[in-house]
Amino acid sequence: MKRFLLLLAVSLTGLSSCVSEQPKNEVIVMGMIHRGHRTNPNYNIEVVKNLIREIKPDYILAEIPPDRYPIARKEFDELDTIMEPRVRVFPEYVDAVFPLTKEMDFEIIPTAGWTKPMNDYRNQRFREIRQDTAWNERWAAYQEAGRKSREAMDAAGDRNDPYFINSDAYDEAAEIQYEVYNSLFNETLLLGGWDNINIAHYWNIDKALEKYRYEGKRFLITYGAGHKGWFMRQLRKRDDIIIKEMTPFLDKVLK
Repeated sequence: MKRFLLLLAVSLTGLSSCVSEQPKNEVIVMGMIHRGHRTNPNYNIEVVKNLIREIKPDYILAEIPPDRYPIARKEFDELDTIMEPRVRVFPEYVDAVFPLTKEMDFEIIPTAGWTKPMNDYRNQRFREIRQDTAWNERWAAYQEAGRKSREAMDAAGDRNDPYFINSDAYDEAAEIQYEVYNSLFNETLLLGGWDNINIAHYWNIDKALEKYRYEGKRFLITYGAGHKGWFMRQLRKRDDIIIKEMTPFLDKVLK
């Protein structure tokens, strides 16, 4: 019996060692400013491209709906441009990520949980809310939260600075508005609510991380900067990845 227990202990020790030696994937979350990349001189398309070159990802988890990606991919491959409307709204993909596939070896994985019906419903519901006097007080609270959030950002850093946009301080200031937005509207916006849409996004992100678990690869998550804090809270719960900060890559590109 003792010999059996000893052999079992040795076996379990070996198994534990084997698990611990599996290479963890690296994950970097880069906050995007969408149309702002075409106007912000500090965080423009060329900066985005140079950051991706410096990061050298194996996979880019993109804010692109999975059903829209094949269309955008076909358009880019055949026409060297993207007309698909749900992708075209993001300059970081049209002008940076897709063009970089010609010079770099990474895979784009579409992970957005957003759909056109969700977007249409949210827009319609917001129009109804603004016209409904029963929502006046709550709408005013949301507007006030937005003002406080902007004030917090201005006090903490420069909203045009990619260092600040990719910082915890930015996430904390953004949360002032998003917490109120979520508490007031998440239920009435259904799947388009703040928690609900982030859950949908992260479900796809998690699925990709699970698929390639322990492969020692580098993942770059590129979503609107407002999502970064929500995602980071979930990613920090994982013990199978190494989260890499953006600062070293920003230093190499901008300094």
